[in-house]
Amino acid sequence: MARREDIRDFLSRETACVLVEVASAAGSTPRDADAWMLVSKDRTFATIGGGQLEFMAIDHARKLGQGANADLRLAIPLGPEIGQCCGGHVALSFKKVDADTRAALIERSDDEIAHRPHVYIFGAGHVGNALAMALSHVPLRTVLVDTREPELSAADVPGIETCLTAMPEAIVRDAPPGSAFVVLTHDHALDFLIATEALGREDASYVGMIGSKTKRATFKNWLLREVNRPELFERLVCPIGGTAVKDKRPPVIAALAAAEIMTAALNCHLQPRAPTPKSRRSIKA
Repeated sequence: MARREDIRDFLSRETACVLVEVASAAGSTPRDADAWMLVSKDRTFATIGGGQLEFMAIDHARKLGQGANADLRLAIPLGPEIGQCCGGHVALSFKKVDADTRAALIERSDDEIAHRPHVYIFGAGHVGNALAMALSHVPLRTVLVDTREPELSAADVPGIETCLTAMPEAIVRDAPPGSAFVVLTHDHALDFLIATEALGREDASYVGMIGSKTKRATFKNWLLREVNRPELFERLVCPIGGTAVKDKRPPVIAALAAAEIMTAALNCHLQPRAPTPKSRRSIKA
């Protein structure tokens, strides 16, 4: 399934564009250093934070793209002068995109996508599809898993992957460290099997299962009887999405669950990692 933000498509359509990058950021700012966007004559890709700062950046980039003798670096205080009240200070750099910059942008984008947290949704029913849709908008690698081909074929969510398998528990075993697992299949026995496998992963960022108080209690008893590891149960989120909102409509459950899943997955992965040879390459190459 094609991802929503396809930088290759943008660069192929916009042969003349300008790279705008946050070179430095101090104090309260919409985005941190290294945030970037592309600006062409009629379109933009990505964002440096919106508001007046971004409007100014787009206007400046388009002047540069049209051949104006514009500065390649701007220092902007985020105060009343530009209609923003962040109070911080941002330095922006501007660069016309050439072949080397294009290659560096694609490489950087691919590297970022490759290191996104994995979220596995088991069950392509109403809630599973709604949850996949909700998570497709955030920087996660979401995989919708099911044992039923018709349900997966009917799932049409841009930005997510699908996986047809007769052994969903094997997907859990092969998932990378820090993955999140959300269990909501059509079969309670299958739910229990997948959830148990996921709870056995001490490196999982999140393990959630849809269900009621009765299902939660039944699973606890099943876990004690079949696996004899009651401590695993303490790590289970069930029901997903919490109990503060008493609304069982799939989009509501999905929205509530998406927030807690994203929080767990990103908190787990937003730790400093050693740069790979690819991630060391600067956009300014």
